[in-house]
Amino acid sequence: MSLSLKYLELTIFFNLNLLTLDQGLEGISIKNINFQTILQTIIALVIAYGFLISVKFLSKWLSERVPLRFRAAAKQSEPFLQALILFTTTIYVLSLFLQLSTQNLLAITGTIAVALGFAFKDYVSSLIAGVVALFETPYRVGDRVKIGDNYGEIVTYDLRGIRLLTIEDNLIFIPHNKIWNEPISNANNGALEAQVTTDFYLAHEVDSELVIKILYLAAYTSKYTQLKFPIRVLVEEKPWGTQFQLKSYPIDARDEYIYKTDLVRRVKQAFAKHNFTYPKSYFSNE
Repeated sequence: MSLSLKYLELTIFFNLNLLTLDQGLEGISIKNINFQTILQTIIALVIAYGFLISVKFLSKWLSERVPLRFRAAAKQSEPFLQALILFTTTIYVLSLFLQLSTQNLLAITGTIAVALGFAFKDYVSSLIAGVVALFETPYRVGDRVKIGDNYGEIVTYDLRGIRLLTIEDNLIFIPHNKIWNEPISNANNGALEAQVTTDFYLAHEVDSELVIKILYLAAYTSKYTQLKFPIRVLVEEKPWGTQFQLKSYPIDARDEYIYKTDLVRRVKQAFAKHNFTYPKSYFSNE
């Protein structure tokens, strides 16, 4: 029932717009539609589909084989190329069936866009947001982002939405229209590196200077650390103990959790050698 109403709305709205745009659409004529025209259309659609699949495959293949500094660029070219293929194919198919001038092409494209936008506003909102995101770049393929409660790496960028791969290995589809009203946290913003914050909690009586030295040593000697970025240790007193925050960058943002695990493992080994005590639970009655 809902789909029928949508179709009725689309038909009525589309026809009304065509009536009001008669003057702008003068000169449009339908070409002779024959077997060759239909065959050309099918071939164009098949080629376009093949290009779309190839672009997705090649961008992923290239991103894993080029030097690290070029990986982000290889991934980020995918949505632009897909949009170009879809736009070119649409114009070509229209030209097979209609005799269009530049003015008429703009007029009929605008009419169809308005009619579709009226009937499928949520879907079109995502498409428009996808185009806007191509230029404003709140996120790109390869970025590690948090949208709502979901955090992970963007592995695909389609015109309607993105697919986010989480640390739990779940693939989440998020429509682009989330950018209108959802805050987006981007950890690396097109770069290979993303800052990682690793927290450690110890009792008040530990030697803070020694702890800081251990944290710096762990970060500087980790094989995952990108040494061209600064490494910082922040200290904050809590009612139940002392919080140490180690802020550093892995060479590759995709190694975020492997890097964090490596730091925690080696820091805890050093803490054990010095018999550092951990704080009691804040909720403990002891």
